[in-house]
Amino acid sequence: MHNISTTSSFIGFDQEYDTSPVVLVGIPFDGTTSFRPGTRFAPAVVRPDSYGLETYSPYLDLDMEDYNLCDLGDIELPFGNTTKALNTIYKTFAQIIKDGKRPLTIGGEHLVSLPIIEAFSKIYPDLCIIHFDAHTDLREDYMGESLSHASVIRRAWDILGDNRIFQFGIRSGTKVEFDWAKSHTYLQPFNLDSLEEIIIQLQNRPVYITIDLDVLDPSIFPGTGTPEPGGIDFNTLIFAIKQFTKLNHIVGADVVELSPHYDISGVSTATCCKVIREMSLLLSHKQ
Repeated sequence: MHNISTTSSFIGFDQEYDTSPVVLVGIPFDGTTSFRPGTRFAPAVVRPDSYGLETYSPYLDLDMEDYNLCDLGDIELPFGNTTKALNTIYKTFAQIIKDGKRPLTIGGEHLVSLPIIEAFSKIYPDLCIIHFDAHTDLREDYMGESLSHASVIRRAWDILGDNRIFQFGIRSGTKVEFDWAKSHTYLQPFNLDSLEEIIIQLQNRPVYITIDLDVLDPSIFPGTGTPEPGGIDFNTLIFAIKQFTKLNHIVGADVVELSPHYDISGVSTATCCKVIREMSLLLSHKQ
């Protein structure tokens, strides 16, 4: 793919594209970040740090060495043109999906999920979204911009419609957003308590999973652009990923909103690496 640049690869992602059902893609974009920028640096930081991990997950009892995984590298994006950047992402993922791959994406800000969801919706008209986040991301626009990290799930709703988006861990948003969600999405505030029930409901549906890492409490994940106290802990997130194994048709996933400049101790990057490992094994095991 002509718009992909490769420097280093994530641990365990060492196979060729043609033979790998699961591919990792970095999207170094934070063009609409409104508070603390820097998520565009996450893909470049996460890959070398991943070598502090083992390929084996004791949580899922699976090993990356048992699967063919390819790290495509990062999408090369234009500076200063959000619409053009999103179009580039869309075209790249349309090709990846056409090739029959299951993409796992490293963001970047949360807006990068939108063109991926749009590309999948062309193939799966009944696509559903499981969304982990501290924020609703349901604004009609943010400071006059309809394409924003604060409106990404609202724009996804524009594509998918009612009762197709399932939001968990939400603890921040405007009253307008929370009220709007009551009629248009499923929103579980503060925690993941109803996740198992929703997974049963979505068991045989095509599902895309988007994980904004600020769903985690900032005491364990400070390295993000918009930290929100009162989040879930790491073990709760791992429990959720284990529950995802009950889904029969996971089409892809993304892990977004690590901002390395605010990760002084490195704990946020280490956490992100583990989440990527678990999600890559989930996608591989469910092929």
